[in-house]
Amino acid sequence: METWPASLERLRGTVGVWTSTHETLPAGQSGEVAAEIEGLGYSAMWIPEAWGRESFTSASLLLSATSQLAIATGITNIWGRDAVNAVNATKTLNAAYADRFVLGLGVSHQPLVERLRGHEYQTPLEVMREYLAAMDEAPMFAPEGQHPYARVLAALGPKMLELGASAANGVLTYLVTPEHTGFARSIVGEAFLGVEQAVVLGQSREEFLRRAHAYLEIYTGLENYKNNWRRLGFSDPDFVRGGSDRLCDAMVVHGNEHAVLAAIDEHRDAGAHHVCIQVLGEDLTTPPLHEWRLIADALRR
Repeated sequence: METWPASLERLRGTVGVWTSTHETLPAGQSGEVAAEIEGLGYSAMWIPEAWGRESFTSASLLLSATSQLAIATGITNIWGRDAVNAVNATKTLNAAYADRFVLGLGVSHQPLVERLRGHEYQTPLEVMREYLAAMDEAPMFAPEGQHPYARVLAALGPKMLELGASAANGVLTYLVTPEHTGFARSIVGEAFLGVEQAVVLGQSREEFLRRAHAYLEIYTGLENYKNNWRRLGFSDPDFVRGGSDRLCDAMVVHGNEHAVLAAIDEHRDAGAHHVCIQVLGEDLTTPPLHEWRLIADALRR
């Protein structure tokens, strides 16, 4: 069994939460969401970086509000800072917060890179490879300069999955099926494999589809997700804005707590070390506290 850095080892065989809802609260209150997730017994809180808070700053707010919870970025955008800043910030957070920070890195998407940040979007694989190499060469003369840390890559296709296994500690996949989890495991070997799984707890079929279509709306306009879905047997008619009903059923679990647990087990059986659930609540901005609590109760039982 491969040995990982402590910040990643704590996630082996566990369930976490992926959420951006903390960003809708004032900065000083965002840690309340992390404290709630920690109190429910989840192992990790995965956070994005897009139009909201800078990921390391946000992570520090969440780490300072908790004592056991791992805070992981899913993902930190490599276009948001250079490699020296990324690795040094990661070492500092882990040294300050007892190895509870996991750096998830991603190449993001062309609209976010060019329109939002003003960079030129380049070949994702080569840019990521060069970024990881620069991290490895980065100097740090603070006391934590040699502190170990974990990094995982956002990956869907075979080449980025391979890079995550060879040049990082593993990967985080997003908007995938258990079939893809098995495919990813066949490529990454014993490296860490984390999987995001969206869920709608309870609700009517009509309400499930409303939430699932709203969730998929942005992703159906992004080529890397569409390419991955094509590998899974979907086609252009499924990529209407918000996705077809068929795509919704495949990407978002709908049912009670037992259906959520069954989906987690499917990913585990296919090779996932860690599953982070993303609950799609009544809207995409309010922390779904009730649903998190119901799922946590089911996990404990």
